[in-house]
Amino acid sequence: MNTPFSRFSEYFIAVAQTGSLRKAAEQLFISVSAVHRQIVLAEQELGIALFERLNHGLRLTLAGELLYADLLKWQKEFQQTRIRFDEIQGLHRGSIEFGLISALSESFVLHSMQHMSQHYPWIDFHVHVLDSEKVAQMIQAAELDFGLLLNPQAHPHLEVVAFVEIPLGFVIPVEHPLAEQTPLYFSDTLPYAHLMPAPPLIIHEYVSALYKHHQFSPRSRIECNDIRMLMSLLKQNLGLGLMSYLDALPLLEHQTAIFKPVQDKGLYPLTLALCVAPKRQLSRIAQIMMKQLTEQLEQLQQQIAQL
Repeated sequence: MNTPFSRFSEYFIAVAQTGSLRKAAEQLFISVSAVHRQIVLAEQELGIALFERLNHGLRLTLAGELLYADLLKWQKEFQQTRIRFDEIQGLHRGSIEFGLISALSESFVLHSMQHMSQHYPWIDFHVHVLDSEKVAQMIQAAELDFGLLLNPQAHPHLEVVAFVEIPLGFVIPVEHPLAEQTPLYFSDTLPYAHLMPAPPLIIHEYVSALYKHHQFSPRSRIECNDIRMLMSLLKQNLGLGLMSYLDALPLLEHQTAIFKPVQDKGLYPLTLALCVAPKRQLSRIAQIMMKQLTEQLEQLQQQIAQL
């Protein structure tokens, strides 16, 4: 259940416990602006300040402390209510089997799993981290309840429940000399090392086509077929890379890199989709998690729209 009030309580408690909008946003895998908006709207509606704004962060006011205590009590009592609801619906046991691409290993999927674990602690998860093609095959074979994969257009046999278009851009460590340069052109990056995705990564095809279109060949390159390794190389400031916003998201949330979208005619974004097999009868608990993931995809779309 994700009513507006329960969503606010989750945001409010995270800010209260961390004393920081940024840290709360990282913990919740959402944008800082989304957390800030919830807090401000609540203060306006309640007509009282919940936090003191300090130079080093946020601190609960007396009203905030009262609300914090009540929300903790409410969450505990509401959890018991949900357990009784679940028993009525037959959700007191079961498992969820799903697949996802490796780029999502440190993404909003963790937040959805955390939410499900908190509300349904008796549910078992079976997570398969694979490439998009294999995820699609396992969905079609009914080996997975659902999956998150790239470019569902290549798999017409699947039903797309929700999707978001992912732009490509330069991912640059914050310490890099080009981090503050705007606008940024391909020619500006020539003297620097490029981190390049290699096959079988889907992003490799997009990057190669873009380099070819611009007749661009970096003087120094590091190629790798694993996105997590490329992100580690970025963290060490060993170069910059043309990658998707999805690949860069963990670094962006920790403010260790910046993302500069590439505006180029003929460059199509990647599509990240939540897919199921057509006419597949899913368990109630699998449907609930898919709803969670759909909401997370909608929030990701809002972040992208602000680029």
